[in-house]
Amino acid sequence: MGQLSGFTYRDIVQRLKFFGFSFLRQAAGSHEIWLNKATGRYTTIPNHTGDMPQGTLRAILKQAGIAVEDFINKKSNQ
Repeated sequence: MGQLSGFTYRDIVQRLKFFGFSFLRQAAGSHEIWLNKATGRYTTIPNHTGDMPQGTLRAILKQAGIAVEDFINKKSNQ
């Protein structure tokens, strides 16, 4: 298993909120657009059950401008 495995939609959203992202709008199907007003960056997150595929999570972090290490080291209860 890779370092980005085992993250659910809820885990990802909690961590994105820590980095300043907030829900902007619903997109096509079960996808959501999240925006960081401070940086002007946005990302699209699929709201699916189960663990997020590692490639999808990596693409989300790239769009958001968040380093993988920062995302992993962020404790969800902080």
